[in-house]
Amino acid sequence: MNELDIRELLEAVGTGKLSPGTAMERLKHMPFEDIGFAKVDHHRALRQGFAEVVFGKGKTAKQVAEIVRAMVEKKASRQNVLVTRADEKMFAAVKRVSRAAKFHALSKVITIERSEEITGKGTIVVVSAGTSDIPVAEEAVLTARTMGNRVDQVYDVGVAGIHRLLDHRGKLNEARVIICVAGMEGALPSVVGGLVGVPVIAVPTSTGYGASFGGVAALLGMLNSCASNVTVVNIDNGFGAACVASCINRL
Repeated sequence: MNELDIRELLEAVGTGKLSPGTAMERLKHMPFEDIGFAKVDHHRALRQGFAEVVFGKGKTAKQVAEIVRAMVEKKASRQNVLVTRADEKMFAAVKRVSRAAKFHALSKVITIERSEEITGKGTIVVVSAGTSDIPVAEEAVLTARTMGNRVDQVYDVGVAGIHRLLDHRGKLNEARVIICVAGMEGALPSVVGGLVGVPVIAVPTSTGYGASFGGVAALLGMLNSCASNVTVVNIDNGFGAACVASCINRL
């Protein structure tokens, strides 16, 4: 439940459209619902602005599906559902719970859209250095959209051909927050940060040859950025970047 759901519930009780007993039934699983192997946090949207997100990796398809079931059975809630690091087996199980489920194979994300409400004040622009970075960028795009933001993307504009990035100066200048995804040496966020006056959230990816150390080289490069508006999340963490961007975009 989010703030709007609670407000409507209280107003329905106040006007007599809903009995106190029915209202209590809807509220009884707050702040969380224990389903044995997981405690589903139905209170998170009220605290943080978006419902709990399911991290699929390490869970069985059945566990993911049961967590999603606990979320979608709250019919009073209009919160979107997001599962990250999912696979085809998880999607098949979730699809049996909700026909509205969609699997985005490139980013390995499952979404269930229950609301089209836009809560972000501006546009989040997701920039990727190379085509190999797009799966992480797409995780950021889908997360940000599911969290109620307008999102635009600019892909394959790395520093090896900087003119490709400069061709999108207008789009960058219109952004309220920018997520910049890059592997190799991780130079792109510094360039983007130097062009704009908004927060740039850098996402290092594991793209690169041996000395990139699975993204550690890009991570260290981004942490040492000379652009003062650049901050950094963990390697391949498009989801985390989008969460932070969404928080900023709601301020």
